[in-house]
Amino acid sequence: MPGMFLAGDIGGTKTLLGLFSPGDGERPTPIEVGEFVTLDYDGLEAIVREFLRAQNVSPRQIEVACFGVAGAVTDHVARLSNVPWLVDVRAISERSGLARCLLLNDLEALGYAIPVLEPDELALLQQGVAVSDGNAAVIAAGTGLGEALLHNLDGRFVPAASEGGHANFAPHDHRQLRMAEAMMKVFDHVSVEHVLSGPGLVNIYQFTHDAFGSAPSFTPSTVVPKKLCAGVGQVKDPSELPALISQAALKKRCPQCVEALEIFVTVYGSEAGNLALRYVATGGVYVGGGIAPKILPALESGTFLDAFHAKGVMKDLVATIPVSVILNPDAGLTGAAVHAVAALQEE
Repeated sequence: MPGMFLAGDIGGTKTLLGLFSPGDGERPTPIEVGEFVTLDYDGLEAIVREFLRAQNVSPRQIEVACFGVAGAVTDHVARLSNVPWLVDVRAISERSGLARCLLLNDLEALGYAIPVLEPDELALLQQGVAVSDGNAAVIAAGTGLGEALLHNLDGRFVPAASEGGHANFAPHDHRQLRMAEAMMKVFDHVSVEHVLSGPGLVNIYQFTHDAFGSAPSFTPSTVVPKKLCAGVGQVKDPSELPALISQAALKKRCPQCVEALEIFVTVYGSEAGNLALRYVATGGVYVGGGIAPKILPALESGTFLDAFHAKGVMKDLVATIPVSVILNPDAGLTGAAVHAVAALQEE
């Protein structure tokens, strides 16, 4: 099958690979998509090989492959933040037979999807007034925390990666200040990701329940709680904790879980507002990642926007910035495909 592109969205928990054709407009058309548990494999090449074999596709049929990875990309190489992998696309190309491979930060890839998303793939939190020549920004909490800037160049968004999720956590109020102090006793460096991510929600839970545990950790930024509340119940796999805590909070089964999710949403709104100011994102702020759609009622409650607006002399500016939640779970994969097609067209 000629004219195929391979795209990948490689996260700390799951990896999506997809075969795409160019499509009629700017958005490539998916042919087949596969989902894999990232840590079940010792590297990206093994997933690529298994996926192509399952689709009965030869690497020679792929015109361009583009992978978005959760980590900093330097000279076509990335060491993933929450996965013990080194991704070198030149090595992958040589070993797999793919003619051309591209590597992006996962939030950079997500940024390429923004212009092609349909209205029903977004949930509006704040209407605002988008400035036609303004920059935009994207923030996404999942296994880790990603952030990216979308430069507005002649009316076209050009994403630029960042590692802002690993910047220092700044408490929003006195309660968060006490939480930061508690986390400092556990972690050498308390980053925003230690609070604003799936593992971060577990850390907040441990603070609200006075339950900070110790090893073993299930990610580099989390320790397993020394006790679990009745609202969460028994847990065999610690990686299930973020979802169980969210469910307990949304269903109001546990007051401390409710508080944990409220702190999480407040930090999300505050950091999204920080991002809006750092990038002067008058073109809009987009909230992505796997967590946001699952806690949408909490994001829509007003807590998120209250924290987003709490920017002192800049409160009037951030009140004009459109804010949307990305509902499409495959948006990062789509963005990688968009970049693959664009890279070929620019040759």
